[in-house]
Amino acid sequence: MSTVLITGCSSGFGLLAAKQLAERGDRVFATMRAPDGKNRAPADELRALSASTGSGIEVLDLDVTSDASVDAAAATVLAKAGVPDVIINSAGQMYVGLAEAFTAEELSRQLDVNIVGIHRVCRAFLPLMRQRASGLIINLSSVAGRFAAPFFGVYHASKWAVEGYSLAARRELACAGVDVVVVEPGPFTTKLFPQSPRPKDEENRAGSYPEAAQQTFDSMGAAFEGMFSDPEVPTDPGDVVNRFVELIDMAPGTRPFRSVVGVDMGVTERNATDEAHDGPFLQMMGLEDFVQLQTT
Repeated sequence: MSTVLITGCSSGFGLLAAKQLAERGDRVFATMRAPDGKNRAPADELRALSASTGSGIEVLDLDVTSDASVDAAAATVLAKAGVPDVIINSAGQMYVGLAEAFTAEELSRQLDVNIVGIHRVCRAFLPLMRQRASGLIINLSSVAGRFAAPFFGVYHASKWAVEGYSLAARRELACAGVDVVVVEPGPFTTKLFPQSPRPKDEENRAGSYPEAAQQTFDSMGAAFEGMFSDPEVPTDPGDVVNRFVELIDMAPGTRPFRSVVGVDMGVTERNATDEAHDGPFLQMMGLEDFVQLQTT
């Protein structure tokens, strides 16, 4: 049995992961914003599951954009269960629209949720993970962290940041026995796209773009719906959660850094090319101690 902390459990991969891991016997701290407010329904769903099955789920209030909220939740987890064996950073949003139309404040918000939030959670637990010389951090990235397409520039910026941050952290923590991996889902049937914030664009910058840009953007929703309705396309969010479970169960030192799940958009091939260069690059720099996870 592992002790697992999961962020973003109000919906999507985080909610499914909390249920599945608890049902298999893990102790789960399922965190989300406002579990007794706007997210009361999923919070109560998890509480009811725990009460009816005896599974180990505890719902905690955690806003990844707040230092105080993250630190308070971490203090509760540490007091009740000690340092988690696994952290799954699943909280995230996907801002969609022409990059120019987003203000600097809106861009900062996207980055705060998707990458700075990961940093806050990691900082809250890493000292004790390093002291124990073990642990696994799973950061939810995306195939969007490996390529770029129109109208997703702000989201791409956050997910490319997750990739770079996580790979560097994997190297830095290898000598301390803490493993860091990313999972890269393709498009899935979660609430991510329907709830995607658009730019306020009070200056109507999008309106000055060629008409083709607006027409293409307007057709994107139908394109996503068409993909999700195709039974041949792997869009079951449970596939991502199954990969979380597989990574947790792998022996330390054997986990791949990247795991693509679902429609891969050619990312699997790109990952293989990059990975062929990663180790030799570190060795060339004299950083051999940071190539492989050190296990005891």
